[in-house]
Amino acid sequence: MEGHHGHEAALRDRVHRGRNVILAFTMQGWGQFFNQGILILCLLVFHGGSTPPYGEVSAQWTFRVSFAFVGIVTLYLIYHRVYQLKFANAELKLSKKNNNVTGYDVKSLKLVLGHYWHRLVGTAGNWFCNDFFFYGAKIFSSTFIKVLDPTATVVTGWNWNLLNVGVSLVGYYMAALLIDHRFYGRLRMQAIGFLIIFIIFVICAFKFDELQKPGAPVKTFTFLYMFASFWQQLGPNATTFLLAAELYPAPIRATAHGFSAACGKLGALAPAVLYNYISNQTKFYVVTWFGLAGLILTWIFVADTTGLDLREQERYWVLVRQGRVQDYHGMAIHPRHLSFYEHYVLKRDRYYDPVLDRQQKIDELRKRYEDSLASDDDDDHEVKHAQGDLPENVHRYFRLEKERGLSPTQSKIKLDGEKTLEVSD
Repeated sequence: MEGHHGHEAALRDRVHRGRNVILAFTMQGWGQFFNQGILILCLLVFHGGSTPPYGEVSAQWTFRVSFAFVGIVTLYLIYHRVYQLKFANAELKLSKKNNNVTGYDVKSLKLVLGHYWHRLVGTAGNWFCNDFFFYGAKIFSSTFIKVLDPTATVVTGWNWNLLNVGVSLVGYYMAALLIDHRFYGRLRMQAIGFLIIFIIFVICAFKFDELQKPGAPVKTFTFLYMFASFWQQLGPNATTFLLAAELYPAPIRATAHGFSAACGKLGALAPAVLYNYISNQTKFYVVTWFGLAGLILTWIFVADTTGLDLREQERYWVLVRQGRVQDYHGMAIHPRHLSFYEHYVLKRDRYYDPVLDRQQKIDELRKRYEDSLASDDDDDHEVKHAQGDLPENVHRYFRLEKERGLSPTQSKIKLDGEKTLEVSD
């Protein structure tokens, strides 16, 4: 029964994998919210009010106390990562074991540049576009606040920013709600998010002068700016880091994700430099087109991993490394989990065959069953944890097959998330 419950837990993890990651990612939003709140409180406490001029002592205390608070949280996270997260590298160790790799998998790194270059273009390019939007919008938030209130003080600006972060938090939780939905999922969430913020910033760019007029236009400007923050979270800011992890097999997942993240940081750096040399309206003109670029890259090069068991990536990659791509017939090459480029140009779904895949899974389960009989001799507890326990019905099937010479037509196996499978000769 323990193995059965473990298998059910694995299935639930696959179904809600994105939600669990996004809920953890909401801590970014809460961090921004509490950081802004702490800054406001510290300045009020050490300065004694919200109006300038602000003294050097109050500014220094505000700065140091806010960083001290962050330092305490960071130290706790280091402790938790080092001493509390057991089996953190289990999947990577298991993948290396399956591929007979002991150190860094250089072969997989070289191979991914040829086999998955288009996915790298998609994940790295989208992360660059998203961070240009995300941090670019933050950089000229002070300009936006001055449009709302030309006499705004530092605390007034921080209050507006606190409201904007609160709107963003709603987007975070909406993303967690929809990220695993089969109809919406990761790909549509990213594409729709890029599309909507592109439209919003087009309006802001071409109607910039009109939207700065007092009254209704300024309120419209306020709504558009904060609505863009909402769709940034219910869109690419929630998906770019998740897809960059899920689209690659374990041996090169960290490297591909790190490369994509580095491109994202370049996207954050670019507006910080560029905005020093262009006007406020031009900032909107520039940042707008990264939404369109992100939409195009998403549509062409990014695959949808919603509902995909990431173990299928490992099964596929083992055969890619062996030069036997044609021997894989599983869900990793189902049209639903391929990008436009992979489906219509590379035609990687041509080998998809659910019947052959089920038979291969049975053969793989048989090997796992035989390996489990000798698992007590394996001292690597992390690898055994990653392999997980086989369900009781699988043990029963192969035990009967072995002990009684049972014909495959006389028994059934229920695979993860599939209907009961009848095996025939």
